[in-house]
Amino acid sequence: MKAAIAWGTNLAKASNVADYLELTKPSVTSLILMSTLVGFFMAVHGGWNFVLLINTLVGTALIAAGAASANHYFEIDSDAKMRRTEMRPLPSGRLQPNAALAFSLSLAVAGALYLLLAVNTLTCALGVVTWASYLFLYTPMKRRTTYCTFVGAFPGALPILMGWTAARGTLDLGGWVLCAILFLWQFPHFYAIAWMYRDDYARGGIRMLPVTDTAGTVRQVLAYSAALIPVSLLPVVLGMAGYWYAAGALVLGAYFFYSGVRLSLAGTAGQARMLLKASIVYLPLVYTLLMLDKRG
Repeated sequence: MKAAIAWGTNLAKASNVADYLELTKPSVTSLILMSTLVGFFMAVHGGWNFVLLINTLVGTALIAAGAASANHYFEIDSDAKMRRTEMRPLPSGRLQPNAALAFSLSLAVAGALYLLLAVNTLTCALGVVTWASYLFLYTPMKRRTTYCTFVGAFPGALPILMGWTAARGTLDLGGWVLCAILFLWQFPHFYAIAWMYRDDYARGGIRMLPVTDTAGTVRQVLAYSAALIPVSLLPVVLGMAGYWYAAGALVLGAYFFYSGVRLSLAGTAGQARMLLKASIVYLPLVYTLLMLDKRG
């Protein structure tokens, strides 16, 4: 009997650990860390400081995980109404809201202090701005206006700039260019997701553009994916990357834009899924090309 009780207790603890991990949105946090790594790599001149890189990634991961966990807290009601999110730890009741809030604040504070003490003040400031704008601007705007995606793209693009400032300690044009690439990429990516789940988003009261205006969504997908092509070539203009990167970025950008065109012609969830896949292929390959063909 005691063994059965102990086994049940251990199982419950393991379940709680998995639920807390789910709060941190590991897939999103991984994307953030990938962007931070690229920013750091592109900013480095001379020898690598691997200790600084690890400290940057640890601090950024803590802040990102804290923001993601707090997002669960602020969106309990919306998540409970949507099929794709109703079984998350908070709407399902597996975790208590106050516990999730305390967990998220602990992560965010730890991350900010870590960046301040182990990296530099500028990177810490960018991390705090990212955390605050994501939670107190983007998150509430999702239930009020379709401009939420535009506002949310700013904190979404800052992690690559955090990697840059961690390596250099300054805000340079090259860092802003990398930030612009990530900024533009987000619109087709997130519009594709919202298109696929627009009925679910409508149930949850999320006012993403595909929920209210599919024609406007198509225009923005085409505009942002088209703008991404010349912006992605700016690292070559600035001497940050070479012609191999330029060729790859052109091909990937054209494929990304073509995926948007196909969505505009068909307007189906299947084409939105293809656009999402194109966005998932585009970003890591562009990052890889940047690092392999780095100049300067």
